[in-house]
Amino acid sequence: MGIGGISIWQLLIILVIVLLLFGTKRLRNLGGDLGNAVKGFKKAMGDEEKNAEKNPEKLEQADEKVINGEATREKEKQ
Repeated sequence: MGIGGISIWQLLIILVIVLLLFGTKRLRNLGGDLGNAVKGFKKAMGDEEKNAEKNPEKLEQADEKVINGEATREKEKQ
Protein backbone atom coordinates (compact mmCIF):
# COMPACT_ATOMS: atom_id res chain seq x y z
CA MET A 1 0.00 0.00 0.00
CA GLY A 2 1.37 3.42 -0.88
CA ILE A 3 0.45 6.99 -0.11
CA GLY A 4 -3.12 7.32 1.15
CA GLY A 5 -4.10 3.85 -0.07
CA ILE A 6 -2.79 4.42 -3.61
CA SER A 7 -0.23 1.90 -4.81
CA ILE A 8 2.96 2.71 -6.70
CA TRP A 9 1.51 1.31 -9.93
CA GLN A 10 -1.53 3.57 -9.72
CA LEU A 11 0.74 6.59 -9.18
CA LEU A 12 2.84 5.62 -12.22
CA ILE A 13 -0.29 5.30 -14.38
CA ILE A 14 -1.49 8.73 -13.25
CA LEU A 15 1.96 10.18 -14.01
CA VAL A 16 1.92 8.70 -17.55
CA ILE A 17 -1.57 10.11 -18.19
CA VAL A 18 -0.51 13.57 -16.98
CA LEU A 19 2.58 13.44 -19.21
CA LEU A 20 0.46 12.49 -22.21
CA LEU A 21 -2.08 15.24 -21.55
CA PHE A 22 0.27 18.12 -20.83
CA GLY A 23 3.56 17.08 -22.35
CA THR A 24 6.98 17.42 -20.81
CA LYS A 25 7.58 20.97 -22.05
CA ARG A 26 4.49 22.40 -20.37
CA LEU A 27 5.23 20.52 -17.13
CA ARG A 28 8.83 21.79 -17.19
CA ASN A 29 7.58 25.37 -17.62
CA LEU A 30 5.11 24.88 -14.81
CA GLY A 31 7.87 23.55 -12.55
CA GLY A 32 10.10 26.50 -13.42
CA ASP A 33 7.34 28.99 -12.72
CA LEU A 34 6.60 27.36 -9.39
CA GLY A 35 10.29 27.40 -8.48
CA ASN A 36 10.58 31.10 -9.35
CA ALA A 37 7.52 31.89 -7.25
CA VAL A 38 8.96 30.06 -4.23
CA LYS A 39 12.33 31.77 -4.73
CA GLY A 40 10.66 35.20 -4.92
CA PHE A 41 8.66 34.48 -1.77
CA LYS A 42 11.79 33.47 0.15
CA LYS A 43 13.60 36.59 -1.06
CA ALA A 44 10.72 38.82 0.05
CA MET A 45 10.66 37.17 3.47
CA GLY A 46 14.43 37.63 3.79
CA ASP A 47 14.18 41.30 2.81
CA GLU A 48 11.50 41.84 5.45
CA GLU A 49 13.67 40.22 8.12
CA LYS A 50 16.66 42.38 7.12
CA ASN A 51 14.52 45.52 7.36
CA ALA A 52 13.31 44.46 10.80
CA GLU A 53 16.92 43.96 11.95
CA LYS A 54 18.01 47.35 10.59
CA ASN A 55 15.08 49.34 11.97
CA PRO A 56 13.64 47.61 15.05
CA GLU A 57 12.21 50.89 16.32
CA LYS A 58 9.76 50.97 13.42
CA LEU A 59 8.29 47.67 14.55
CA GLU A 60 8.10 48.89 18.14
CA GLN A 61 6.34 52.07 17.05
CA ALA A 62 3.83 50.06 15.05
CA ASP A 63 3.04 47.96 18.13
CA GLU A 64 2.54 51.05 20.30
CA LYS A 65 -0.25 52.49 18.19
CA VAL A 66 -3.21 52.12 20.51
CA ILE A 67 -6.45 53.98 20.18
CA ASN A 68 -7.50 55.34 23.53
CA GLY A 69 -11.17 55.69 24.07
CA GLU A 70 -13.96 55.39 26.53
CA ALA A 71 -16.75 52.91 26.39
CA THR A 72 -20.14 54.19 27.49
CA ARG A 73 -23.45 52.45 27.77
CA GLU A 74 -26.70 54.16 26.95
CA LYS A 75 -29.21 54.09 29.74
CA GLU A 76 -32.19 51.98 29.01
CA LYS A 77 -35.33 53.95 28.24
CA GLN A 78 -37.93 53.53 30.94
